[in-house]
Amino acid sequence: MNKNILIVGAGFSGAVIARELAEENYKVKVIDSRSHIAGNCYSERDEQTKVMVHTYGPHIFHTDNQQVWEFICNHCEMMPYTNRVKATVAGQVFSLPINLHTINQFFKKTCSPDEAKKLIESKGDVSIIDPKTFEEQALRFVGKELYEAFFKGYTIKQWGMNPSELPASILKRLPVRFNYDDNYFNHKYQGMPREGYTPIVASILNHKNISVELDTEYDPSSKNNYEHIFFSGPLDGYFNYDLGRLGYRTLDFEKFTYNGDYQGCAVMNYCELEIPYTRITEHKYFSPWEKHDSSVCYREYSRLCSEKDTPYYPIRQMGEMSLLEKYLNKAEMEEDITFIGRLGTYRYLDMDVTILEALNTAEMFINNKKEGKKMPSFAVDAR
Repeated sequence: MNKNILIVGAGFSGAVIARELAEENYKVKVIDSRSHIAGNCYSERDEQTKVMVHTYGPHIFHTDNQQVWEFICNHCEMMPYTNRVKATVAGQVFSLPINLHTINQFFKKTCSPDEAKKLIESKGDVSIIDPKTFEEQALRFVGKELYEAFFKGYTIKQWGMNPSELPASILKRLPVRFNYDDNYFNHKYQGMPREGYTPIVASILNHKNISVELDTEYDPSSKNNYEHIFFSGPLDGYFNYDLGRLGYRTLDFEKFTYNGDYQGCAVMNYCELEIPYTRITEHKYFSPWEKHDSSVCYREYSRLCSEKDTPYYPIRQMGEMSLLEKYLNKAEMEEDITFIGRLGTYRYLDMDVTILEALNTAEMFINNKKEGKKMPSFAVDAR
């Protein structure tokens, strides 16, 4: 039996599947069009300052899944890390997510938790019974003042559209807390790898049955050389964009160094529309166990992704969803290939979800082979 597997993409999706199949004695080739492994999680030390830099934007590991946490801890030393995001609005600095400190500071109050709940309830627009859009969701549950201060301008910059055009589900991921907890996440396991993310992926790929080729594009004519292909590149790219391009937002990073301490925190959001960037990240704060005299910072600008840009966030709005449906239907007609990961399924995925889905996909493949079943084009629901 041909046990040669091709995996397109050396990010977490491809690396995890490669490792799981290699452990089952499959011969796995991993290719990536970039000159490095780890995809958008790639990290490296800045030559000038020696600060560990998250090249494609910050990645903080957080999960409630013990299996995923144990998996990643087998490949790195995970250090304690709490993501505390700040936001500059109207000449003041606030904590995010909106918590009791934010509420009291913004409204110049000294509310208790119960008093703050009543205050926010009084601000909400109770005439909105069933919020359908991001804007309606915000107006209903936090009121006009907090919405316009923290969400409206930032959202327009991040997504390139008015919050009235975005689904309410986006805002449902942003909690309001009626205590002083300023931890951006509330997952059981949170941390940051001591030496960054690149060594993690290198460790996962370090197996005698895995070979890696970088600066290598997928060649469709090679398909018959493999028993199965796992494709983590762009879904529409696999079909040469013959139906059109799926929409993404991309990020531009303006890197600068600073001799000293630039902003005193890892992430500072800029919520006002007049400021063109969405946030500034100061990367030495992602490794608080290290000491550096200088800083490496990035200003982040969000815009629509063009053909030559790195795709970050799938837009998944109405027009995109109808095009996605057509590509999904085409993909489901393919044999001996499974589309995986953020680009292959056109979904925004956190790292822990990416790893879990990859583990489950590999397990499905192994079990299907034992039972003589075909592997589906999608191991998850991409709709």
